[in-house]
This record gives sequence, C-alpha cells and structure tokens, in this order.
Amino acid sequence: MTMSLEVFEKLEAKVQQAIDTITLLQMEIEELKEKNNTLAQDVQSAHQSREELERENNQLKEQQSGWQDRLQALLGRMEEV
Repeated sequence: MTMSLEVFEKLEAKVQQAIDTITLLQMEIEELKEKNNTLAQDVQSAHQSREELERENNQLKEQQSGWQDRLQALLGRMEEV
C-alpha cells in the first residue's frame, strides 16, 4: 500500500509541476501578445509617418520644380535685355 501511495504522490507532484509550467507559459503568451500588439502599433505608426513624409517630399519637389521654372523664365527675360 505504501508503494502505491508514493507513486500517487510522485504523480501528483508531476501534475502540479505540469500545471505550474502551463500557467507560466500562459503568462508568457499573454506578455508576448501584448508585445506583438505594441509592435504592430509601432509598425502602423511608422507606415503613417512614411506616407506623410512621402507626401511632404512630393510637395517640396513640386515647389522646387515651380521655382526652377520661374528662375528659368527670369533668366530668359534677362538674356533678352
């Protein structure tokens, strides 16, 4: 009878160890989900910033092109004088 009690106690200890491991893994999964969500938000924010910078860059290129055209026109008039 003592032998089966020892086996039962060992089994109980292993079950408890498995439960503890599962609990820790569940906590780790939750932590990783939170980190994943944070990183996904960071990626979205970076994407929006990139789009904003691309728009601004295009506007600046258009302005530069307009200034170049005006400068060329002014230089053309100066040559006529």
